[in-house]
Amino acid sequence: MYPAIVLTLFSVMCVSFTSCSHERAYAAEKSTQKKVRQEARIENGRYMITMGGCNDCHTPHYLENFDIPQSEWLVGSSMGYKGPWGTTYALNLRRLVFKMTEDEWVKFASTTKGAPPMPWIALHKMKESDLRDIYLFIKSLGMKGEEAPAMLPPGEEPKTPYIVFEPIFPKK
Repeated sequence: MYPAIVLTLFSVMCVSFTSCSHERAYAAEKSTQKKVRQEARIENGRYMITMGGCNDCHTPHYLENFDIPQSEWLVGSSMGYKGPWGTTYALNLRRLVFKMTEDEWVKFASTTKGAPPMPWIALHKMKESDLRDIYLFIKSLGMKGEEAPAMLPPGEEPKTPYIVFEPIFPKK
């Protein structure tokens, strides 16, 4: 009778061990799949940032040297854009997303009406999934940089470098 009890306990332990082993393997596989999906979403966010021209304004010196390391992307700029609306500055997107949840970012990007030259209408037309991927990409870069200067009203002279965006109509 004693060997039968031992054999039964051994069988139960083997089944439990095998079951736990399968559960761990399944959990590891699910975790790997989730990580691969997350990496694909981050890569799509990077693509959207690149194709959308976000670095042109939100990354200092990007238009002068397109080879800026990704670690320096999207930190905002003190280069102003002066026009009839006043002077605007490109936000530090890395600091901005760290203050928001993903849902808050999607709402912000879908409703913002930033001052020129920000092409906010392009954000409004993006698929929600792309906005979410952009959020993940920016978040993956980490927090970096300072806040951009505040917008200046029309007529106030900027104390930073700036680009003039003023329409000029030729005389007829």
